Amino acid sequence: MNRFFTTIKNIFSIEELRTRIVNTLGFIVIFRLGSFVVLPGIDPSKLEDKASGLFGLLDTFLGGAFSNASIFGLGIMPYISASIVIQLLTVAMPYFQKMQKEGESGRKKINQITRVLTIAICLAQSFGYISATIPSDAVVIDRTIFGATAMIILTSGTIFCMWLGERMTDKGIGNGISMLIMIGIISRLPGEFIAEGISKGMSGALLFILEMVALFFVVMGVVALTQAIRRVPVQYAKQVVGNKVYGGQRQYIPLKVNSSGVMPIIFAQSLMFLPPLIGQYFGEQSDFLQAVGFQFADYTSVTYNIVLSLLIIVFTFFYTAITVNPNQIADDLKRNGGFIPGIKPGKQTSEFLDNVMTRITLPGSIFLAIVAILPAFATKAGVTPGFSQFYGGTSLLIMVGVILDTLQQIESYLLMRHYEGMMKSGKIRGRQNIAVA
Repeated sequence: MNRFFTTIKNIFSIEELRTRIVNTLGFIVIFRLGSFVVLPGIDPSKLEDKASGLFGLLDTFLGGAFSNASIFGLGIMPYISASIVIQLLTVAMPYFQKMQKEGESGRKKINQITRVLTIAICLAQSFGYISATIPSDAVVIDRTIFGATAMIILTSGTIFCMWLGERMTDKGIGNGISMLIMIGIISRLPGEFIAEGISKGMSGALLFILEMVALFFVVMGVVALTQAIRRVPVQYAKQVVGNKVYGGQRQYIPLKVNSSGVMPIIFAQSLMFLPPLIGQYFGEQSDFLQAVGFQFADYTSVTYNIVLSLLIIVFTFFYTAITVNPNQIADDLKRNGGFIPGIKPGKQTSEFLDNVMTRITLPGSIFLAIVAILPAFATKAGVTPGFSQFYGGTSLLIMVGVILDTLQQIESYLLMRHYEGMMKSGKIRGRQNIAVA
């Protein structure tokens, strides 16, 4: 305990780190306050609860801003959608590939295109948001005027959230965009925790403790999945420059077991919302479609979880294939005079790396699928639906990833100022000095 307080004291004794932490907290307060500012022209008491399906998922990411019909009702999600689209176009279209290789100027162009696409997505999503989620009796002004002003305000709110995330990255701690998503998710944790405790009561105190123990081990498993890497040794040839010898040392290429992050779950869950929609609109014409829609509307059903798991495994391989390029890694190694011991540079190195990625991606994808369906098991075990979402899925993966990234940045500040790190080893696993070819 003394060591913990000493570490906290060291953190706040570094002026730059202290300033960044205070800035981050200030940005978070602004973001949370905006989540409770309701759109002009709405009676909040007449808003309907959108706690299920796609609406419930979005509301979880946005910390209740979606169901509150706030000025941040769309949050940062349109920007995330635009970033995913641009990332996929970078793989598929030579024009974006060329820009990506242009260095800083190319990244600025891509960022500008992403912002423009974000505005277009905001306008489309704000129209759908107003039409599908806000009942007519909740609007107290002319519907046409409300629709026009609400679309502008929601788009402006998303742009402000995007700006807030960028400022948080520059002036605060951690990745600002990811931090905003995590804050939205974690803001619901205290309320769901209290609701779970109340639902169990004194008679279920032991069961509640067992649930907390199970949650602890689930979090530890997700941390292990997030941090797990396969280190491929790389040897660099010695080079004599003047009177000095360079190279000759052995380094490593860290290949992550889960290099795709939460994207496979997001893609899979997006597709899983289609069958219920089809069943809702065409169920009256076909009993089969109605039955399918009913099965996929229940996230605890066997059919839903089997299909979701298979989709996650497929998308994990797909997203890993477009984000990790063995050919490029092999070319970079060859260009820098590096080679994998026992493997010839060039094509054989590329094939070796591709085989390694395939072997580590399979168990990673299976474990990711298990994490994704854990909330269904938690619900079946008696955990309340709201609290069960923290037992796995996108929410837990995002929280663990952002918290680890933030701790790594704090750790780097402590080590640069010659303070003892936050862990006994002085390093948080994942920040080890591993060279990336």
